[in-house]
Formats: sequence, C-alpha cells, structure tokens
Amino acid sequence: MLEKQVWSLEMWNILWVTMLFPHKSYQDQTQLCDVIPGSMRLPVLGKKGDIVLGGLFSLHDMVVEPSLTFTSRPPPTQCTRFNFRTFRWMQTMIFAIEEINREGKLLPNITLGYKIYDSCSTPHQALKAAMELMRSEKASADEGGLHSQSVCRGAVPVVIGDGGSTQSLVVARFLGVFHVPQVSYFSSCACLSDKKEFPAFLRTMPSDFFQVDALVQLVKHFGWTWVGVIAGDDAYGRGGANIFADEVRKLGACVALHEIVPKNRAQKAISSIISNIRSSGARVILLFAVEQDAAALFDEALREGLDGIQWLASEAWSTAAVLSTPEKYRGILQGSMGFAIRRVHIPGLRDFLLRLHPSSPDAREDPFLIPFWEEVFKCSLGEGSVKAPCTGAEDLRTVANIYSDVSQLRISYNVYKAVYAIVYALRSMGRCEDGKGPFHLQTCPDARSIQPWQLLHYIKQVEYFNSFGDEITFDENGDPAAMYDLVNWQLSPSGGIRFVTIGKFGETVGDGQQKLRIQSEDIVWNGNQTQVPLSVCSKICPPGTRKAIRPNFPVCCHDCVVCTAGEISNQTDAIECARCLPEFWSNDERTACVPKRVEFLSFSDTMGVTLMAMSLMGCFCTCAAVLVFSYHRSTPVVRANNSELSFLLLFSLTLCFLCSLTFIGRPSPWSCMLRRTAFGVTFVLCVSCILGKTIVVLMAFKASLPGRRVMKWFGPAQQKAIISLCTLVQVLICTVWLIVAPPTPRQLIPRESAVVILLCDEGSPVAFALVLGYIGLLACLCLLLAFLARKLPDNFNEARFITFSMLIFCAVWAAFVPAYVSSPGKYSTLTEVFAILASSYGLLGCIFAPKCYLILFRPEKNTRKHLMSRVDKF
Repeated sequence: MLEKQVWSLEMWNILWVTMLFPHKSYQDQTQLCDVIPGSMRLPVLGKKGDIVLGGLFSLHDMVVEPSLTFTSRPPPTQCTRFNFRTFRWMQTMIFAIEEINREGKLLPNITLGYKIYDSCSTPHQALKAAMELMRSEKASADEGGLHSQSVCRGAVPVVIGDGGSTQSLVVARFLGVFHVPQVSYFSSCACLSDKKEFPAFLRTMPSDFFQVDALVQLVKHFGWTWVGVIAGDDAYGRGGANIFADEVRKLGACVALHEIVPKNRAQKAISSIISNIRSSGARVILLFAVEQDAAALFDEALREGLDGIQWLASEAWSTAAVLSTPEKYRGILQGSMGFAIRRVHIPGLRDFLLRLHPSSPDAREDPFLIPFWEEVFKCSLGEGSVKAPCTGAEDLRTVANIYSDVSQLRISYNVYKAVYAIVYALRSMGRCEDGKGPFHLQTCPDARSIQPWQLLHYIKQVEYFNSFGDEITFDENGDPAAMYDLVNWQLSPSGGIRFVTIGKFGETVGDGQQKLRIQSEDIVWNGNQTQVPLSVCSKICPPGTRKAIRPNFPVCCHDCVVCTAGEISNQTDAIECARCLPEFWSNDERTACVPKRVEFLSFSDTMGVTLMAMSLMGCFCTCAAVLVFSYHRSTPVVRANNSELSFLLLFSLTLCFLCSLTFIGRPSPWSCMLRRTAFGVTFVLCVSCILGKTIVVLMAFKASLPGRRVMKWFGPAQQKAIISLCTLVQVLICTVWLIVAPPTPRQLIPRESAVVILLCDEGSPVAFALVLGYIGLLACLCLLLAFLARKLPDNFNEARFITFSMLIFCAVWAAFVPAYVSSPGKYSTLTEVFAILASSYGLLGCIFAPKCYLILFRPEKNTRKHLMSRVDKF
C-alpha cells in the first residue's frame, strides 16, 4: 500500500481529466490537454535533437514535504539523499543516445535529444515530472497558461522510466491516457503487465512473475518447506511477496511468517518483525523489498543480534552496493542469495562516467551535477554552505564509489536496452513503405511529426539481437524475456563482499517452462558454511515413518510416526505408509516388504526338538518293556497278562510314539496324509489291544465260576479277530478319507502377522471327526469294561491299571478337542502331538510300568501262588 502523500493541485487536475473522459480516443483526448493547468517548473537536464526522448530517474531518495496553505502556489519541491547508482543509470541513457548519434547507423540524418527529470523516489514527484514531459516547447515558455492541441503531442513521444514500480504505476496511468509509450528499466511489479490498465507500458526489466517463479524453484531445489517472507510496503514488495507466498503453498511448503516493513521504518514495528523471525524458527527468509527498506531491517537485526538466517534477496537488493559495501552488514548478509538480471560490460561507459566535472562546458546546463559533485567530494560549489569549498582539483578517477563501479552493470544495461529498443522502433517507422503500413488503409506514420500511439505500435513489434548477443523483444504484456543470474554474496580475500554467479534462470526448454541451473558446489551459505541450511517446521521424516499432521498447525508442521507392522514407506516425508501384500511383511526398519517367515513345527525348533526327544524316549521305554517281557516271558506275570496281546500292545505303542514324528517337519502332501492315517490306525490298534485285554480279564473271571465255559469264545484266535475287526474299520475310514478329500498342505496367511503358517488341512472335517470319534468310542467301551472289572482280585488281573490308563487317555483327548480348535497356527499341530505323546505315555506307564517293576525289582512276587492269591500284597 502506498504511504499517504500530500497531493498537489495539479495531480488532482490530472485525475479529474482521466476520470472524466476515460473512454475517449487518442484524438479526442488530445483536446483535453488544454484543460491541464501548468505546474511548478522542475529541474531538467536536456539536449535538443530531431527526436527528444524523455527520461525519469529517482536521483534522490526522499522528498521534504512542504507545508501547504492552499492559499498560494506551493514552494519548489526539495529532494534529499542523492543516489549515486541512479545517477549512473541516467548517465547510461545519455551515453547510449550519444553513442547512437555518433555512429549514425541506426538513425542516419536524425539526431536524438533528451529531457530528463528527477522523480525523487516518490509517486507525486514522478507524476509532476511526467506532466512536464508532456509540455511542448511553446508551453514551456508560457508557464501556467492553456494551450492548443499541440500541447498534448508535445516534444517527447516516449518516456524512459521510472525506476520504482510505485512511481511507474502513477506515471503509466497518466501516460496511458494519451497512449504515450513508457519503457521502464527497473519496474518489475507484476501488476504493470495488465494491458487493460496500463496499455502504453513496456519494460526491459522482467516481471516479478518470472522472479517469483525463479525464487519458488530455488526453494523447491533446496527442499525448504518453512520459509519466511518479508515485504516492503509498496506495490513492488507487497505484490511480489503475495505471489511468492501463493506459489510456495502450491508446492506444499509453508510460509512461516509474512511481515511488512513500514515505509516510515519505525523501530518498534521493525523490532516486532525481528521477534517474529526468531519465534517462527525459519532459517530461510525472503526479503522482497527495495534496498532502503532492506537496510532498515538489517540495521535492526544487527541491533538485536539476529544471526544464522539465510537471506534470499529479491532483485531490488540482490546486488545493492549500499548493503554490500558497509562492513557492518557482512556478518549477517554473507552467504545471502538472490536473482539479479544479466550483467554485461558496456565498452566506453566507465570513461564516459568519469568525464564529468563542474568546469566542463555542459556543467551549466546540468542541474544534477552540482549536488552529485558536492555529495561525492563532501565539498561545496556555492556560498553559504557549512561544507568546505571545492578546490576544483577534484577528480572522479580518484574516488571509488557506486557511481564509478561498472562491475555490476545490470540496471544500467536495462537503460541501455530501453534506448536501443526505442531507436530500433524509430528505424522501423522510417523504413515503412507507403501502401504497406500497419495503420488504417495501410498508411505509414509521418516521420516529420511522430505520434506517440504510432511509436507505441512499433516498439511493441521490436525484435533484434544486440551486440551482447541478447534478443530484445516484448511479449503481449510488454515484458521482456526473463533472464536472471543467481548470485551468492561471498567474502573476498580482502574482506569485502563479492557477487559470485552460481546459477542461471531463464533458458527455456522444449515445453516452454522456465529452467533453473545451479552450481551447488560453488555456494557458500550464511556463516561461511558449505552445507545447505535446513529450514523446516518439523524434521524430515525418514523412510520407515510417515507424517502425522499436528492439530491447529500448518500442514508443514508434523510429527514422524513409525509405520505399523506390515506397512512400509521407502521415501522421505511419506504422507502415508503402504501395506505389504499378504505374502510379505515389513522389515524391522519399515522400509521394505520382505517375504513372511514361514512357520511350522520344525525339527530345529526348541519345541520340535523337545517333542522329538519325548517321542524317541517313549519308543525307547516301550522297547525296554518289550525286552523285559521277552526275557521274562515264561514268568507268571507275563503269562498271566496274555503275552501275545501285551507284545502287540507294545508294538502299537511304539507306532504311536513314532507317528508323532510325522507331525514334525515341513508339511508336504505325503506327510499330511501319513500323519493323519498313521495316527488314526495306530491308536485304534492300541486301543483295540487294550479292549481285547480287558475282555479277556473280564471273561477269565466269568469263566472261573462253576458251569461257565465262556473262555472258549475268547481264545487267541477270537482276540485277534476282535483286534483286526476294530482296526479294519479305522482302515476303511482312512481309505475313504484319502480317496475323497485327503489332507493337504495349506498356507495360513494372517493379515496382522509376520509369519506364513504351514499346516495340514484336514481335507474333510467329517472324516477327521469320524477318526477321532471312532478312537473315542473304543476308548469309552474299554473304560466301561475295565470299570466293570474293578472289583476283581488285583493280584490276578490288570483291570485297575487299564481303568487308570483309559481315564488318562480319555481325559487327554477330551481336552484335546477344544485346545486344538482354539490353538493358532503351528500350536494346533503342537497340541495334537502333545495329546499323542501324553496318551501314549499314559498307556505305557499305567499298564506296563507296574509289571516291569514287579518283574525287575520284586521277583519274589512273580509267582503263580502270589498271582492266584486273593489278598493284595503287592
């Protein structure tokens, strides 16, 4: 926003004219010039010529506002703080004009002149100067009067300037009413590209749209996501900063702070900005402001000891000598980075700049030379000054300052290009052929009376390559092609600041997009560091984590949350974690999906080794019992307990122990079928043998009663038949099972588990239930018969041991069913193996352990007499 100004009466007159007749054609509007009253004369530097070019330069930085009474004519404007750099720009315009006149190739037989005014860096002074440029020679002689139509056309068909965007906005509105072309060399505000509002405005300075694009790509290149923006309180600063903030947010980055440096540069307001920079935590700050505003901010930063900030410079101060020259700024600005327009060396310009001297013949016609000379040498050329009088021996060649420094000819080059662009347009006008002109009825302009609107048409069509190899042209918005140097503020060996070009922006690729090239190895960052500064609200989330947005914070502020098991992120700052496929699981770092660990009851597992040892131990114990019974097969205990059934039972128990081994190891089609059928058949054989022994014991006591001959029906052949028949039923069930729906290996892939469980599917749950049910039926029948024989003499029969063994057997398998159903993965197999071993050990321990103890350790009771006794002495 522009600061409030005290407007002069002539400014209100101009606004009244432009608002009263906004839609008049050029020819109609020239009639309106007669109603514009004269204004106070301003100092002017001029030279006559066939064609006179107007110029606006802010040779001073401030204006001392007079006290207006509105009862008398305002006093002359007093400008202060002479600007050496702008004075060099003005001299560059004169240099270019004289170079063209001297060579005479572009405009033969035509001499260029100039009229240059000081706009004093203020909008209302720029408007006054623009009004002066609109006067004709006749009007200049009759100050304050009203004039004819020739006043509007005047002696200046084109204006070069102004420098600042704020001044150009005011001038462009005024000149646009009369279609007088204005070519600015330093106004970069994107708002000036609006041709509906500023139809006659062109520039050799790229629009801030391009500069902001370059700055945004710079932020993207270095991965900064938490960037502060500080703007000057003018059209240039506010416009550029707003565009930058919008474009940065589109990248997904955040603006840590957005502050405005007030034009009055109040210390309290700037101190508040410094405090906000500290509290924001941003390490990278873009300052989009003119050099005067930047200096005010850096003065306060030095006063409050703010350091460690990587400053990004807008073009207005990226190569400003007023900031790079003073030693006090070097500590905080060393390493700063910004874009600057292209730099060139203009041959002969330095000698031209150093030619000035108050004693030269042209000095009397130059109203700006005396204040310049007095400011450079700190002396006085007049009387009544507190400064020492000048001696006349002063020489610009003995002074090193911004004016004579031609190492950074950037804006001066823009002035140079603006002059030549106008000259090429004038040359095209002079070469127009009748009947082939661009205007109505293909007419050509009158070279003797150049109309500004005609010259505007030709300037828009300018297209040529200059002596420096650059193409000079304007697009539909009056903007030139954008070309920037990326400059880095580095300390020279002598301790001063030097601008090192570390990259370029502006070369277009095939799709027309802007391209940024950076030599990162040449960059020196703030604090003389070589590592890219990190400017983020939150740390970068490494692979294996994701960003979790903090409530009530900008999107760039987040926490890093480790991906949950089964999910991964293989890039930094991942927004979400990706779930692995069902067959895969995340690694420990959560950065990659790896195949899930295959899990089954393995021989290498601790539990598998334990069960295998228990199985082999059971086999060993059973074999030991076989050896004991074989060695003592003729003793009463062995013979009384039906040795054939005992050996068959021991054999079946051995198979039961061994069948548990088929449940250990990687499931395969053969192992799955073998483990189920072997288990079912061996246990039925085992229980059938026990059932046969129980029946024999029970029938033996029945047969001992008088008149009973039951044993003839339960002889050895009948016993074998019972066992074979019972076993055959199980064999048939298992055969049908294997034919219809055999057990097969199956992968169980839990979604929330890191393992793939290999197990044997039952194939047919009905068949598996029949196998278990049939074993349970035989076991219950055996338990019932043993229970009925519980009161028989214990010394003669083994009914008590069979009862205990079958109780254990039934209890184990009754507990197995719910445990098997509820056990996950390999633990269901583990439950089944444990049931097999527990029931097998129960049968072996309850039936054969007492007999082996009696045979080995109590041989005196292994007699027929003791076995036939009805008294229990065991």
